[in-house]
Amino acid sequence: MTTKRIVALLFVFVMTVPAIAQERRREHWVATWATALVARAQPVAGRGVAPAGPPAPAPPVGTPPAGGPGAAPAAGRGRGAFPPPTNVSNQTLRQIVHTSIGGTRLRVVLSNAFGTDPVEIGAAAVALRDKDTAIVPASSRPLTFDGNPKGTILPGATLVSDAVDVKLSPLADLVVDLFLPGELGTGPSPVTTHNGASQTNYLSPAGNHVGEPAFADSTKSGAWFLLARVEVAAAPSTMAVATFGDSITDGARSTADTNSRWPDELARRLAAKKADSVAVLNAGISGNRVLGDGAGVSALARFDRDVLMQTGVTHVIVMEGINDIGIGRSNPTPSAADLIAGHKQLIDRAHARGLRIYGATLTPFEGAPYYTQEGEAKRTALNEWIRTSHAYDGVVDFDMVTRDPTAPKKFLPAYDSGDHLHPDDAGYKAMGDAIDLALFK
Repeated sequence: MTTKRIVALLFVFVMTVPAIAQERRREHWVATWATALVARAQPVAGRGVAPAGPPAPAPPVGTPPAGGPGAAPAAGRGRGAFPPPTNVSNQTLRQIVHTSIGGTRLRVVLSNAFGTDPVEIGAAAVALRDKDTAIVPASSRPLTFDGNPKGTILPGATLVSDAVDVKLSPLADLVVDLFLPGELGTGPSPVTTHNGASQTNYLSPAGNHVGEPAFADSTKSGAWFLLARVEVAAAPSTMAVATFGDSITDGARSTADTNSRWPDELARRLAAKKADSVAVLNAGISGNRVLGDGAGVSALARFDRDVLMQTGVTHVIVMEGINDIGIGRSNPTPSAADLIAGHKQLIDRAHARGLRIYGATLTPFEGAPYYTQEGEAKRTALNEWIRTSHAYDGVVDFDMVTRDPTAPKKFLPAYDSGDHLHPDDAGYKAMGDAIDLALFK
């Protein structure tokens, strides 16, 4: 090779590398999956879970115990109601997430939002799932953090992985492996988690098992730990809708491991349309309220983290308030006017960020343990305001879709999971099918 040829090739290389770096800095990142996180309070020896302030009212039906299935009993629910919480000590978490949109490059965002101590990540990887704990080995990619295979999530902070090239299809099961060489859940630092994931995740035997084809002798968990979202590099026109709510958005009482929540059905419909890509992000927390803390902080307190800061978010659907109403029982507060004021706050904050925000009516709840006639009057008033005030940019009328025409205060029997508060799989599908896809143009 001549000297001139070598010089020419070096020139091309020198010019190309910065161009590629510049192009990747301009990548349009959109979350394909996300969850809303809560703090799992840590046990106090001999006393169960340590209270964080005054005792909260009894949670609504379907609220998972702190830490998800296999978690310690919450205060007031009796000792021994649940096994000890899932803790991690020199083990690998294998967690499954179901994507909405696809892509060829992705990165993972970890969170220690509620922790007071740093969390060390000894190794991490992503892969496409085969079944159960098994991955598709050829798809496995190690994750790095600024080029380092190890990372630290500081207290209250997030940690974004470097991007990796993976051919990710829409509606795919993605495996995220995290090796935690230290302790998670045994000290005083709260664990950042999502309870009641309706998804089986796995905890390995001792050691680093990141990227292994399958886990042997694993322990199952029904919660996600430290996972905030998965993002893909997408076309500039790609959008994301955050579905913001309580257990009915979270998918309580849907069939686990089937992705039967109403946001999942919405994602399937959007993917089948094959027009403009729209990601669907589930920001539901079972037991959540608009105006009060309890199962997670209030909707008003978490709206920035769980909606406004989601990567690529352009639209929001809000379905919140039934727990405020039910837990309030016959008390005059919170009133319908109080809840409407809270919804107006969410609308103003979304509009300030240029988002379109849609209000979803509250589904029937006669027959639920916390049903009262006073609560039904509040639900009716809030739904009427959502439908007629034009404060929201649009309306999703879940009440109309799920109620029994012969007894409109109740769920249609075919859509009732049995607790008269949450839909069954058919009810969740009907809700997802009722959303006008033109709202996302």
